[in-house]
Amino acid sequence: MDLEKMKTNLTDAGCDAREADRIIRVYESGSRRDALQMMKQNRCRLMEELHESGRKVDCMDFLIRSTEKEMKQADY
Repeated sequence: MDLEKMKTNLTDAGCDAREADRIIRVYESGSRRDALQMMKQNRCRLMEELHESGRKVDCMDFLIRSTEKEMKQADY
C-alpha cells in the first residue's frame, strides 16, 4: 500500500497527524492486524460522533417543528 496515500486517507478520515503516523509505523513494522485494529477503533469513534450529531439534529428538528406549530396555531 502507498504509505503517503494511506496517511492522506487517515487524516481525511479524522485522524490527527500523530495518530496517522502511529498507525503507519505499526503497519510498516509488519503488524497489519494491529494497524487494522487501530483503524477499526478510529472508525468506531467516528461512528459515535456521527450518532451524536444525529441526536443533535433530531433535537434541532424537534425545536423547529414545535416553533412552526406554535406559529401556525397563533395565526388562527
